[in-house]
Amino acid sequence: MSLSRFRLITFDVHNTLLQFRSSPGKKYGEIGAMFGISNNNNQLVSNYVQSWHKMNRLHPNFGLKTKITYKQWWQMMIDGIFNENGTRNTPPEKIEQMTEHFMEYFKTSVFWQHCYGSVDFLNYLKLQRHVESNGQKEPPFKLGVISNFDPRLDVLLRNMKINHYFDFVLNSYDVGYMKPSKEIFDRAMRSAEIKDLKPHQCLHIGATPATDYFGARSAGWYSLLVHEKSAEELTRKYGQLVEDNHVFSSLFDIHKKISNDYMRW
Repeated sequence: MSLSRFRLITFDVHNTLLQFRSSPGKKYGEIGAMFGISNNNNQLVSNYVQSWHKMNRLHPNFGLKTKITYKQWWQMMIDGIFNENGTRNTPPEKIEQMTEHFMEYFKTSVFWQHCYGSVDFLNYLKLQRHVESNGQKEPPFKLGVISNFDPRLDVLLRNMKINHYFDFVLNSYDVGYMKPSKEIFDRAMRSAEIKDLKPHQCLHIGATPATDYFGARSAGWYSLLVHEKSAEELTRKYGQLVEDNHVFSSLFDIHKKISNDYMRW
């Protein structure tokens, strides 16, 4: 197996292991409709993007740095989605009700689905661990999650029935650092509890170039990227080299390449 050089393999969640069942605009539109709020889904998509960037700029890491709770962060986020740029004025009590619903809804398979090939790849890694352990107490490598997420992440992974694959799960809110900070990758190495683990023995797989691919590489790790754009396009966009053999359209493609021992590092 071409992963044999690694003692720790970690994954991002959004668009790597799990993805939204439908567009954010449609999902938020459905939530609004439940509470008697009708809006144009295309406008909600635009508002979602603007509100997301605004909240991350003003209140990074789900409000941790500005001393608001992650629930307050999401309530402000939802208020921005429904009360900006031509959407109808939604009263505060409706925003609060929608937030309460969203906080539970976002943790379930109603909102999320597995990314193509993710469960098969995790099963493959689980099998490889068993085969390569050869009766040893310690597995040849450990698996983890590193995600810019709030503390609901553990429940989400459990609800999606993939939590059991991982030795540890790190969300940025509880760690206190977001990717691409080196600190969250260092925390992952400590959480793995592997004796004498070195950064070059670690691999991170994610979907966001800036936080996952470049973040992991800056921490001294190897990294692979799940992305619809080519390495050439990403290199032009980010002004940093993205290796052609490090970009895949899905975990299915990574699985296929690794199981055939065709991966080039």
